[in-house]
Amino acid sequence: MADRYRSASPYEGLIGFSRAVRRGDRIVVSGTAPIDANGETVVGDAATQARRCFEIVIEAVEALGGSREDVVRTRMYITERADWEAVTRVHGEFFGEVFPAATLVVVKGLVDPRWRVEVEAEAMLEE
Repeated sequence: MADRYRSASPYEGLIGFSRAVRRGDRIVVSGTAPIDANGETVVGDAATQARRCFEIVIEAVEALGGSREDVVRTRMYITERADWEAVTRVHGEFFGEVFPAATLVVVKGLVDPRWRVEVEAEAMLEE
């Protein structure tokens, strides 16, 4: 049986997905956009939006019994190639001592055109 975590994203109920799911020692965090606690898009530069995405990711992992140190993989999707350094620097703020496997991909667009970044993550817990 899996445990599930829901966030403030209005898309979760609309689409029918969980922010994160834990099964056994594995936590998988869905694509996470820069959404605030009220379900609104965080307006700002790529670093500001990335910071909010990683905050949500860590919150979801912790809610399911994990920690930042348990994150073993991240995926970052950006819409502007020029944002790569700002987004990866924020990744370093969150995971600079954890060193998960990481991927950064430039995409044509995200669901909301105000979003400059979206993040996924996976964590493995020691049981």
